[in-house]
Amino acid sequence: MLPFPNQSPTQPLRRPAGGRQIQNRTKSTRIIRGGDLGGRLKRRRASERPADSSSSSQLAMAMQAALFAGFSQLAAQPARDRTGPRAPARVGMAAIGSARAGGVKAGGAGWAAAPRGVRCRASLIEPDGGRLVDLVAPEEGGRRAALRREAAALPHRLRLGRVDKEWLHVLSEGWASPLQGFMREHEFLQALHFNAIRAADGRMVNMSVPIVLSLGDAQRRAIQADGATRVALVDDRDRPIAVLSDIEIYKHNKEERIARTWGTTAPGLPYVEEAITNAGDWLIGGDLEVIEPIKYNDGLDQYRLSPAQLREEFARRNADAVFAFQLRNPVHNGHALLMTDTRKRLLEMGYKNPVLLLHPLGGFTKADDVPLSWRMKQHEKVLEEGVLNPESTVVAIFPSPMHYAGPTEVQWHAKARINAGANFYIVGRDPAGMSHPTAKRDLYDADHGKKVLSMAPGLERLNILPFRVAAYDTKQKKMDFFDPSRKDDFLFISGTKMRTLAKNRENPPDGFMCPGGWKVLVEYYDSLVPSEGSSKLREPVAA
Repeated sequence: MLPFPNQSPTQPLRRPAGGRQIQNRTKSTRIIRGGDLGGRLKRRRASERPADSSSSSQLAMAMQAALFAGFSQLAAQPARDRTGPRAPARVGMAAIGSARAGGVKAGGAGWAAAPRGVRCRASLIEPDGGRLVDLVAPEEGGRRAALRREAAALPHRLRLGRVDKEWLHVLSEGWASPLQGFMREHEFLQALHFNAIRAADGRMVNMSVPIVLSLGDAQRRAIQADGATRVALVDDRDRPIAVLSDIEIYKHNKEERIARTWGTTAPGLPYVEEAITNAGDWLIGGDLEVIEPIKYNDGLDQYRLSPAQLREEFARRNADAVFAFQLRNPVHNGHALLMTDTRKRLLEMGYKNPVLLLHPLGGFTKADDVPLSWRMKQHEKVLEEGVLNPESTVVAIFPSPMHYAGPTEVQWHAKARINAGANFYIVGRDPAGMSHPTAKRDLYDADHGKKVLSMAPGLERLNILPFRVAAYDTKQKKMDFFDPSRKDDFLFISGTKMRTLAKNRENPPDGFMCPGGWKVLVEYYDSLVPSEGSSKLREPVAA
């Protein structure tokens, strides 16, 4: 079966209906920190991997319990309950088999869905908080239609911008589990100061970037004057797409948020300019209920698989390990070497069917990044030409916007993949980093991302796999792992160099990237050539 969702899988993927609770009862992830996969993991195989799955699961649970022991005092007090009137916030995953719909009361205020679903496969890591959140109103019982009517009748409406809608998408599908909506103040402060939030059961789970919604002073005054507890969230055409309930409004201290997220308040940070500088001076949090699954109608929706759909696909493939690779750039053969080598080493450890989640970021990116549509076209060529094995690769889009916040943001990228079922995460040099916006240097230390992931609170269950450095071997004429003993034989081709070659329609060395993938990249930069008589670059065209 090919890895792209529109290429006829044996069984069609299903979007989960709302109102389900599925909780893993067993976990099979070993805890690895640092070192190369062929070293520490392989050396543990004989002493730590029991022959039967039951004892293996017990061992994994014991190891996780020991590592979480350090947080036992932090978790001694329960999290603050959200009391008062609230919209139904459900948790769930893709159902395997049938389930009965819960009762529905017209009007929505007293509506609640009966828990339903099945246990997750033991080989898939447990979602943060123990349950995968699903905030999309189910069609059954008329709840979706009722919510649409309620949203249309609400007097207060907040219009979402592009990045707001991307975060709503993230929240609705459970990428940020256990969050039930845009952050209230106590969640915002925990994320900002601790890079973690306390789950309902008292455990600390990683949450390194604030997921918040801003509003202006006039809107705040109007909402508070009416004593409103619910607001409708609408798109750029004023169409209701969600309802935020049991709301809380609090001050948006932009300078503190920027300083703590990026470690600098220097001008020129792409996400700050896009989503914070001109945002309102107040934040509004609450429980979220989304009317229907978020769609972009850009020809790529079939690639936007939710965490529940991904877990279902991994289960269908009988994956006993899932290793995730995030990227926001075209795939070259160095990336492919790393991914295929990782799978080889997992097989050597004793895993029977490790599956790669090739997971390009699909939300906001800075202006000089290759647009998503072109990246997806390039990734497809990588699979078509056999650079990666379609049978052991799942390609999907991660809907999050990009912060370029380095070690802070890479925690979010890793945490979200836990909720999608990944128990291994590949991290490279300067993950989520960028050049300093005002100085001629990188904004972050290139090694800090992988070091922070190895220590981050709430990520103890995730196996972090640091990059092995790959470069172009001029003797073998292919991408290979760097050998310091013959360093003069290796050529490092930076992203800047790659883009320059593509812009100039020059070919890279043979073996750097598959021909079809390189052709796509050249075509993209051709689409930016200034039109005749103009020095201004054209806007990127869709692939």
